[in-house]
Amino acid sequence: MSVHPEPPVSPQAASMSRLGLYDTWWTVTAAAVGVCLSLSACAWISLHLRVDATLHTAALFVHLASLVLGFGAVLAADYHALLWLTGRASLADALSGAGRLHAPIWAGLAGLVASGVLLHPDLGAPLTRIKLGLVLALTLNGLQAGLLTRRIRAQRTGSVPPRLLAWGAGTALVSQVCWWGAVVIGFRNSQR
Repeated sequence: MSVHPEPPVSPQAASMSRLGLYDTWWTVTAAAVGVCLSLSACAWISLHLRVDATLHTAALFVHLASLVLGFGAVLAADYHALLWLTGRASLADALSGAGRLHAPIWAGLAGLVASGVLLHPDLGAPLTRIKLGLVLALTLNGLQAGLLTRRIRAQRTGSVPPRLLAWGAGTALVSQVCWWGAVVIGFRNSQR
């Protein structure tokens, strides 16, 4: 019995055979289910975890730093879109600039969630529940935004169809409402 080695696979063929996060609605939906489970686990942990004053203070600092990182990157990404919409940047430049901001946006959001667990949120308070809903909506919106970006990049003509423009405008609106809503609620909760 002889063993025949598999023929080598080119890097292009290997990358084409792998399914990426933003390749289909199925992959985005699977990620969304994972996000829902993860946020639920974080909420459960926050109910059962007790932290001392020093760790609470450190978590608050990380929370605020993560807000600056994530929301600042979102505002910069939206600025790139506005540059394109006003004709001051090409679509490729706007997508490239916004694309570089995905890592800080996701890092900021992850930092907010992780540090929020240590801040012992009052999950019984209506405003806190609204804030958690905004964080969930923001995260799900970010996942579908990746699929939108992929579809816009696939446009061969350089122009974006009205359907994708409307989708992009809705995505930006949801993002801004969720970020600002969470910030306002976080500020109100800190005043108590």
